Amino acid sequence: MNAEAIAAGLAALFEPMALLCFLIGLGLGLLVGIFPGITISMAVALATSFTLTLEPAQGLAMLLAIYVSAQFGDRIPSILVNTPGTPAAIATTLDGYPMARKGQAGLALSISAIATTVGILMSMLVLIFLAQPIASFALRFGPFEMFALVVFGLTVIISISSQSLAKGIFAGLLGITLGMIGLDPLTGDARFTFGSQELTGGLHFIALIIGLFGIAEVLDQALTYADHKVKAITTLGRWWPNKAELKRVSKPMLQSGLVGAVLGVVPAVGGDIAGLVGWNRAKAISKNPEEFGKGSMEGLVGSDTASSSTLGGAVTTTLSLGIPGDSVMAIMLGSMIIWGIQPGPSLFERRPDIVVTIVAIMLLATIGATIVSLVRTKGMTKLLDLKPQLLWGVIVIFCVVGTYSTTNNVLTVVQMVIFGVIGLCFRRVGIPVAPIVLGFILGPLAEANLRRAVLIGHPMELFTRPISLVLILLAAAALFWPVIKKVIDRRKATKSVDGGVV
Repeated sequence: MNAEAIAAGLAALFEPMALLCFLIGLGLGLLVGIFPGITISMAVALATSFTLTLEPAQGLAMLLAIYVSAQFGDRIPSILVNTPGTPAAIATTLDGYPMARKGQAGLALSISAIATTVGILMSMLVLIFLAQPIASFALRFGPFEMFALVVFGLTVIISISSQSLAKGIFAGLLGITLGMIGLDPLTGDARFTFGSQELTGGLHFIALIIGLFGIAEVLDQALTYADHKVKAITTLGRWWPNKAELKRVSKPMLQSGLVGAVLGVVPAVGGDIAGLVGWNRAKAISKNPEEFGKGSMEGLVGSDTASSSTLGGAVTTTLSLGIPGDSVMAIMLGSMIIWGIQPGPSLFERRPDIVVTIVAIMLLATIGATIVSLVRTKGMTKLLDLKPQLLWGVIVIFCVVGTYSTTNNVLTVVQMVIFGVIGLCFRRVGIPVAPIVLGFILGPLAEANLRRAVLIGHPMELFTRPISLVLILLAAAALFWPVIKKVIDRRKATKSVDGGVV
């Protein structure tokens, strides 16, 4: 990374409009985390519709600030109300809420903020030092390798996103099919348009993500809402940890940060999975494992450091390979493509300034969110008393306005509503929506590389080239491992039962 790229990347961020977008994103991210049910994916999807007319640095400043700062806000309801602000904070409830019930709510909030800061900063080391080497290696990829890479990314996300492999595959294939609507990229023939001129340009990405993540979420909450909310704990008690407490949590903090940083590089392994793994690893090395689940600072630190340290890995995978690290980065990937930025191996050669801007935004957002979390959290806790009905109305208005503003076409809003209803129905039957978005984005990329590969070589080269073969085998392993694991667990359970019979 040369000095010119670094200077250009930093200059783009510190331009007044970009800084304003950054501050707005920072505030929105903290608010998103505080209100349970408003996921980061939903917030980024909604904000995306308002950033498409901005310069790339300005849009990235807002979206990445939301992404980072929400990692801090979502811990507040987990600790005070025993309700995760986002899925990444699920493991926070295991020890955060018990600490609050023991009169240590303030201590839990500050420890959580510190752990989240350490986790994100550790993950940034992965982004800074590994992203470019991975991208340099991936530059050797030809069409066969790129097709295999996209298939691997899709299968990992499909296998993790749903307890049912069939439902995950269906969602991924549906996304690929939706991405094929429009004109054939090589021949120009209309596909799946059913004679409609409106569909020749394809389905609208913003309508898709806002419908699946925004409208579907509001509809689901409105239909399942029951007013039996746990009253937030308002007695915070002592706020700052002492030296002995910081020393006690330093080891699980470091270990869980490493665990999350490694897991974050794997596509689709989000903060929710990493948080639970980090909590388990912290328990394994603790001298007081019996305290876990009852208000252990080590457990809280283990979960929060691990869940937050996936961010750098998710961004690394997205920038270096063009494969989204999680559902939020899938939306970010779509936004970057709309801005004319193509994440992938060539990004570091073509637009190194954008990489610098992204790293700077994430570091600055981490610092800003940390300061706010440690200084102003006491006032932010009062927002937990707001009625969710107010939020639903505001969200729907922004969904409609944001979607319409991207095309000034009412049919785009109609698409959004249709996808919202589809998303609601899929939630009820357990079909994940993340593979739909990823299939929609990556499907055309897979198709283009496959057709290009077939034109320049034989299809069997996919299995004779070492890199593509390894990726295809990894894709098969990722796809079928959940099924194999269930069979293994079932056999172990059967053997244990048989062994216990006298």
